[in-house]
Amino acid sequence: MTALGGRRRLRVGACLSLTGRYAQFGLQAAHGLAAWRELDGNAEVLVEDDASSPAQLAACLPVMAARCDLLLGPYSTQLMRAATRLVSELDHVVWNHGGSGDDVEVACPGQVVSILTPAGRYAERFVGHRAAETVRAPLWLAEGRGSFGRQVAAGAQRIAHDLGLQPVRLGAGDTLPTDHDGRAWDLLCAGLFEEDVARVDGALALAQPPRRLCAIAAGVRSFGEAVARSEGVFGIAQWFPGSVPAADLGPAERDFVSVYRRSTGTAPDYPAVQAAAAAVVGTHCARVAGDLSRDSLWGAAASLDATTLFGPFRIDPVSGAQRGHETVVVRWTPRGLALASAASEARSAKVPLREMPGRTEGQDEPRPPAPAG
Repeated sequence: MTALGGRRRLRVGACLSLTGRYAQFGLQAAHGLAAWRELDGNAEVLVEDDASSPAQLAACLPVMAARCDLLLGPYSTQLMRAATRLVSELDHVVWNHGGSGDDVEVACPGQVVSILTPAGRYAERFVGHRAAETVRAPLWLAEGRGSFGRQVAAGAQRIAHDLGLQPVRLGAGDTLPTDHDGRAWDLLCAGLFEEDVARVDGALALAQPPRRLCAIAAGVRSFGEAVARSEGVFGIAQWFPGSVPAADLGPAERDFVSVYRRSTGTAPDYPAVQAAAAAVVGTHCARVAGDLSRDSLWGAAASLDATTLFGPFRIDPVSGAQRGHETVVVRWTPRGLALASAASEARSAKVPLREMPGRTEGQDEPRPPAPAG
């Protein structure tokens, strides 16, 4: 790849899941890139459907790499893991906004820059708040199928041990405990979206449900429509409105949310914002370096310490794993999804919740933007 020269209009490409099992999140990422493109004004966005399929991604990614200046990764840890197997054949840095697996973030030093908090650190804040409870309780960790859930659960187990809690791991096929002799217990679910929904429904139907119940899937608004009862359930999100400092790089959160809502009729969840943040960081590094070579882009990213609308960005300069960004804990209320604090997690009425309503019944899902170029 060559120097930018006088060309300022960058082509940002991504293979995203516009159809298939990850479509609800891939569509949000595509809309997030469209909103960012409108606000940036000096970039094009090229999007192709990977159909939520590693095989389709393997066919799509090299073609997209040849068409664009900056290459964003796909959505989901599974697909990003598949992308890392192709990276060595591509003359690109891949800006990873969709795969938070610990192994994915460190798989390709020098060529994959990650935006997301790694899976092993997902539960830091939720577990920390459990350790701060006046009355401690055993923490059950229900992982799902696949390495992502195992990594989240393993990280939560390590953090809980360090904080003096009593973590208990449950595998994907294990049933929830039913006999606690009246003693309080807490539960963290870390699986695929549908696995977390089933776990939450099952836990709340028990004669003695958990005192505190958190699910990774509960961090997005579609969770509220998928479960029998969402009120009181905590979620873990990579981003939530009002949870991060003002951006010093790229568009402001308020502007992005306004454009996204205007074009889709809905508020963005974190998959949309993290995709936009990857575009912000990638184009910034290209414009600062004045060069699209892998070494120049990697050097610019490795030295960058900044805040985007998604939150802090700072990578490990050797591995490319994200070190600056942190997840946030959210909670479902009668009025929708809300940003939780340590006090509100303890059900204190003194701390107000910053709320984002869920999607209203009957509202159309946003349509994907037409592929550009």
